[in-house]
Amino acid sequence: QVQLVESGGGLVQAGGSLRLACAASGRTFSRYLLGWFRQAPGKEREFVAAISWSGGWISYAAFVKGRFTITKNNAKDTVYLQMNSLKPEDTALYYCAATISSSSNDYRDYNHWGQGTQVTVSS
Repeated sequence: QVQLVESGGGLVQAGGSLRLACAASGRTFSRYLLGWFRQAPGKEREFVAAISWSGGWISYAAFVKGRFTITKNNAKDTVYLQMNSLKPEDTALYYCAATISSSSNDYRDYNHWGQGTQVTVSS
């Protein structure tokens, strides 16, 4: 049973930073892709960033390039999302997800999800 637990969300002013963490357990993740998605009220879930467990493949949504960085710590089975220069439009529930797919930005390919962590950016 794959378990993903997010942490690190909170309230921050525009221009500030947060680091989200996703702790994975229950499976060997060497073949998994770990991704971050977000969903704001009344909007569809959207891709933010993803990284292969080997680190050989990384992808970002266009709207976060240069501001967000996805990294991982294999020893801790944890993936991080460093978010800088946050904007009010980044306010959303952020989810960690995993897929056996080798490369995907589509949430429909991800079949393991965490409960989400709320990020709120005030103006």
